[in-house]
Amino acid sequence: MSFRQRPLLDVAVSRNRSDALSIFMSRVYAWMTVGILVTGLVSYFVGNNPQLVAKIFMNKPFFWMVVIVQLLSVVYLSVMVNRISATAAAITFVMYSGLTGLTLSMIFVLYSQASIASAFGATAISFGGLSLFGYITRRNLGPIGSFCMMGLFGLIGLMLLSLFVTGLRSDAWQLTISVLGVIIFAGLTAYDTQRIKNLAVNSNAQFNQQAIYGALILYLDFLNLFINLLRIMGDRK
Repeated sequence: MSFRQRPLLDVAVSRNRSDALSIFMSRVYAWMTVGILVTGLVSYFVGNNPQLVAKIFMNKPFFWMVVIVQLLSVVYLSVMVNRISATAAAITFVMYSGLTGLTLSMIFVLYSQASIASAFGATAISFGGLSLFGYITRRNLGPIGSFCMMGLFGLIGLMLLSLFVTGLRSDAWQLTISVLGVIIFAGLTAYDTQRIKNLAVNSNAQFNQQAIYGALILYLDFLNLFINLLRIMGDRK
C-alpha cells in the first residue's frame, strides 16, 4: 500500500466508525423514547383511574411485589446484557418501563396535570441539552460522573434518614433534596451519555443489547430528573 493510499483508508475507517456510532446512539435514544412513552401512558391511564390507584397502593403486598420486580429487572438487564438475546433485553426493558408507570401513577393524584406537563417539558429541554453536551464534548467527564455518583449515594442516605428523623421531612429539607437531585442527575446525564457513546466501540455482536442497556441508563436519568423537577415546580392538588 502506497503512502498516498493510507489517508483514503483512514477516512473510510473513520466514516465507518462515525456511521456505526450514529446508528448505535439513534437506537439508544429510540429505545429510551419507547420506555418513556410506555411509562407515561401507563402512569396516565392508571393515575386517572381512582380504583386502579387504590388497588395498587392500598394493596401493600402487590405494591412491594411491583417494586421488587422493578429492581430485579434493572439488575437482570445490567448483569445479563451480554448474555441474553436482543428480544429478551427489549422485553425486560419494556416490562420495567410499564411497572415504573404503575408506581409513578401517583403523581397524577398528587399534582395537577398542567404542572406535570410543565415539569416534563422542562425535563425534556434540560435533558436534551445535557445529553448533547455529553455527546459532543471532548473533555473527560469521568470525574464529574464519580462526584455525582458519590452525591447520589449521599442523597439516598438522606432520603433513608428522613424516614426516621422527622425534621428531615420538612418542606425546606424536601426542597433541598430535590434541588440536589436535579444537580446530581444533570451531571449524570452528561456523563452517562459520554459513557454510552463509548459502548459503541465494544458493542460488537451485542450491538442491540448494548443499545437497550444504554437506553435504560438514560431513561433512569431522565425519569429521576423529571421527578425532582416536578417536586420543585409542581402544584399539589
